[in-house]
Amino acid sequence: METITRKTLIYKSGLGVQCINHVRGCSHGCRYPCYAYMIAHSHEQVKSMDEWCQPKLVSNAAELLTKELSRKRVMPERIHLCLSTDPFMFGFREVTEMTLKLIRIMNSCGVQASVLTKGLLPEELTDERNYSRKNVYGISLISLNEDFRQQWEPGAAPYADRIAALKKISVSGLNTLVHIEPYPTPNIIQQDITKLLETVSFANTIQFGGWNYNPLPKQFPEYEKFYRSQAALVKQFCED
Repeated sequence: METITRKTLIYKSGLGVQCINHVRGCSHGCRYPCYAYMIAHSHEQVKSMDEWCQPKLVSNAAELLTKELSRKRVMPERIHLCLSTDPFMFGFREVTEMTLKLIRIMNSCGVQASVLTKGLLPEELTDERNYSRKNVYGISLISLNEDFRQQWEPGAAPYADRIAALKKISVSGLNTLVHIEPYPTPNIIQQDITKLLETVSFANTIQFGGWNYNPLPKQFPEYEKFYRSQAALVKQFCED
């Protein structure tokens, strides 16, 4: 795997969240389109989607994180991994190993980690000698249909494997999350969100959001009404 170096690592996102992105690019090649790729392309960090899908690991990420945390007068309560890449990129053990190392560094400083992935959460995270039980581990999941996944998230982990890895984390008593976004409208795929919710009912938190940056959802009649109805179903399911 190719590597790059950076001068800084921790940053505050536009969402007001402390984040790190220790990889440039992502092999998952999401075709929603990928907002992170759009930003990187507009800033001329990558020239094409093909280049984006050949990720480069930040080789000095651990050193940067250690140095930046040591200089903090007030430690952040939590740092998120990641907004513009995937911390457990499917098929890239180098990324997983670096992510695990970074979480250990954060936790040793009393900083909690929040994680969101379309890859597989490793069982090592259940080792409470090295990883805080206050961390939050999440997966992105918008369908159970593998044909849909192969069309829109071609390089990501299969849905069933993604869910199974999350469940192992959950069974260990850790805090788990399922992020259902960007959820497709029926003109993209016909599916019952209740089945998806029931499959991940073990998770502590479920988040829901619509599909942006693509004209397809708006071609569905009364798409805004559809999203309101699905959001209401999610809310009622969680309350129940």
